[in-house]
Amino acid sequence: MKKRCLLIPILITTIILGGCRKSSDQFFSYKDNIISVQTEWGIELSENEFFAENLVKLSDEDYGINDDYVSGEAALLFDITNKEVLYAKNPYEKLYPASLTKLMTALVVLKRGELTDTVTVSYNASHIPVPGAKVCGFEEGDVLTLEALLYCLLVYSGNDAGIAIAEHMSGSEEAFVKLMNQEAQKIGAVHTNFVNSHGLHDDNHYTTAYDMYLIFNELIKYDTFLNIINQNSYKAEYQDRNGNKKTVTFRTTNLYLTDEKTPPENLQIIGGKTGSTSKAGNCLILLSKDGENNQYISLVLKASGSDKLYSDMSNLFLLIK
Repeated sequence: MKKRCLLIPILITTIILGGCRKSSDQFFSYKDNIISVQTEWGIELSENEFFAENLVKLSDEDYGINDDYVSGEAALLFDITNKEVLYAKNPYEKLYPASLTKLMTALVVLKRGELTDTVTVSYNASHIPVPGAKVCGFEEGDVLTLEALLYCLLVYSGNDAGIAIAEHMSGSEEAFVKLMNQEAQKIGAVHTNFVNSHGLHDDNHYTTAYDMYLIFNELIKYDTFLNIINQNSYKAEYQDRNGNKKTVTFRTTNLYLTDEKTPPENLQIIGGKTGSTSKAGNCLILLSKDGENNQYISLVLKASGSDKLYSDMSNLFLLIK
């Protein structure tokens, strides 16, 4: 272990510059070695900010599982109460996150935004030039709170909500994306790069399974987030550009919360986030707990369809004893 600790600064620098990491144990809990690295976003990763002891860490033995137990390209199952790895498949493979991107958007909102803010939907947010993009249907000039947009973003996965949030908080989506990447780097998600606030496909918009765990793990510290992801629907009340009141109910995309899919009897699904594009496949991350209040984060990336996605997730649940 001493030899390994001495090599940590070299390993971290190599990884930040684009090298391939093999174990999260190389990143966390080396108290005798203060490590400081400047990332491309100018974020200094130090022991206090980055090397958190409350994370589930992957050892060399956990890394690289690639079997038929889960058909998705990557998957994780972590017992976050006892800090145990129950399953890990391709945790560091670069993949597209689809609408799991919205988790990072939500984290920026919760860390930096005021949920009571009033937001006016722009032309850009109401006219997304991508055929088939999932939208809430907001029109230019609609007025609603930042909190309502956050619900629409996470419950219904509205891409227009993502753009409206970004423009309100930073003036433009491009400026907001810089905040997304900065905040991702701060929590150690150094193999992630966002180019938009919603997750519609871009070749330069990518993440890894372990980075998504880091982002989700940070979000579950917020009670507001836990309440939102636990909802099977959300009733948005807002005004149009003429001051007329509008009410629209949005249903969750999480089939465990709509009872279309059933978890094991000993497991309660608290909530999570779905994502799907042609390049990303079908993705799902969940927070759940068992009868003894042990909590779990489970994730599947790039399943070949919705049925495969939920069957993969159900297979992961079977590993919870």
